[in-house]
Amino acid sequence: MQNQAQTKWLRMSPRKVRRVVDEIRGKSAAQAVTMLRFMPYSAAREVEKVLKSAMYNRVHAAQSPISEDEAGDLKIVEIFANQGPTLKRIQPRARGRWFPILKRSSHISIVLSDV
Repeated sequence: MQNQAQTKWLRMSPRKVRRVVDEIRGKSAAQAVTMLRFMPYSAAREVEKVLKSAMYNRVHAAQSPISEDEAGDLKIVEIFANQGPTLKRIQPRARGRWFPILKRSSHISIVLSDV
């Protein structure tokens, strides 16, 4: 059985999130949580929250719930970080000009499956 979790409009660049997501793709859920805890990136904290949410969704699934011990055996089937909407701001410069500031956001999606 597959379960998923996602977060949207995360105020973090998708490029920075993909750096973390690519490391845990294809791993077991327990191994991925351990890896994320020791990564020095702030994106790792956000990806860990989404992964734990997906594990919780599987444990408390209405059709066939599993124990919390078995949740670590789930495998990450699909994980990706897509680009969300970009907030456009301006940085004033000399002589009345301005430079754009792009505040990027991400959408993270994780799909877990039983081994």
